[in-house]
Amino acid sequence: MSTATNSKGNKFAAAGAAAGGFVGGLGSSIVPPLNVTINNNKGGQQGQKAKAQSLLPAPEFWSPAQTRNYCNSLRAAAVTLSIEVAMGAEILNATLSQVPDPEGKSFGSKIRAAKVARKMRKAASALQSAAKNAAACYSVYTQEFEQEINAVRHRAKRPERPRMNWADQ
Repeated sequence: MSTATNSKGNKFAAAGAAAGGFVGGLGSSIVPPLNVTINNNKGGQQGQKAKAQSLLPAPEFWSPAQTRNYCNSLRAAAVTLSIEVAMGAEILNATLSQVPDPEGKSFGSKIRAAKVARKMRKAASALQSAAKNAAACYSVYTQEFEQEINAVRHRAKRPERPRMNWADQ
């Protein structure tokens, strides 16, 4: 009798496992996707407004150092943005070329994607030009205002450096 009871228990256990496997497999396809959003406010109070950060320093040009700093910051920001925009253009082109053409033309989607991405590539090229012009701006500034810059430079006394004495051997 104990073997008969044991075989019935195994029979029902096997049926339950089969049903559970089926329901478990079906259940995972019905579950909706779950999105989690985490807001992390470190160091700030909830009542304060968030301050926007700029890529560039304040446009103050009262000294050659401030002008150089602004031009270098502009150049660096434009170079970084041009690289990101160029990558975005490539990703946009690849994504849009996967959309099927509504008229069913061969390569129609690739042609349409190229037309759209071309504008973003032009934006990346404009950012590259902005970086070049920012560097050129400081160069022209130093050429045009060389007398004023040198007049200020010579007023500051440079510390004396020890000189090499080749006669002392």
